[in-house]
Amino acid sequence: MNSQESRERLQKALARSGVASRRVSEDLIEAGRVTINGQVATLGDKVGQSDRIELDGIPVLRDPDLVHYLLNKPRDVVSTAQDPERRTTVVDLVPSDTRVFPVGRLDADSEGLIILTNDGDLTQRLTHPSFGVSKEYLTHVEGVPSRSALRRLRDGIELEDGLTAPAEASMPQDGVLRLVIHEGRNRQVRRMCAEIGHPVLRLVRIRIGPITDPNLAVGEWRNLTREEVRSLYEASTNS
Repeated sequence: MNSQESRERLQKALARSGVASRRVSEDLIEAGRVTINGQVATLGDKVGQSDRIELDGIPVLRDPDLVHYLLNKPRDVVSTAQDPERRTTVVDLVPSDTRVFPVGRLDADSEGLIILTNDGDLTQRLTHPSFGVSKEYLTHVEGVPSRSALRRLRDGIELEDGLTAPAEASMPQDGVLRLVIHEGRNRQVRRMCAEIGHPVLRLVRIRIGPITDPNLAVGEWRNLTREEVRSLYEASTNS
């Protein structure tokens, strides 16, 4: 902790961060659910901007410079910050006043939700395999997969880079699969579908952890709310 920085009471910092009212924040502190730099906090503690506050093991976001965008990526847009071929990137579609990076990848020929942020902690949680945050896809494929093909997806598919973790797989309509996976291998869904004999025609990501937004138009973006960001941290903690 920097002794020169201004400090405020912990419950006030929690309330300003949108965690809860000051009174409820006091109850959370007294219940031992809040830590400061890894130590259980007590009522009356003060914090500065450099202190790391966590509630139930989940960071409390207080950095005003952190941004979290949710983008509905169109087809033929690449999920990188820059492209040597000068193609449109996901970064081109969100505000440019803060430097952000895409969280994970969504193939150029795929569509749907992707998060862009400058929050390194959240990026690590959403992309590292050990956290296993789920992602849901609507996948239009050639033909109509059989029950045995769906069972193979649920049991795991042997790919050239190893066996996939079991997926949630259903077919809400003929030729359209709903897949939920907890990994992030390169072109994983496409390779899984090809392996069962039903190549992908169209792939749309509709959910990242708890985050979904059917009203977000293709090519549009919005800021994630504090509650949504916290829910992503919770998802990575509980996975």
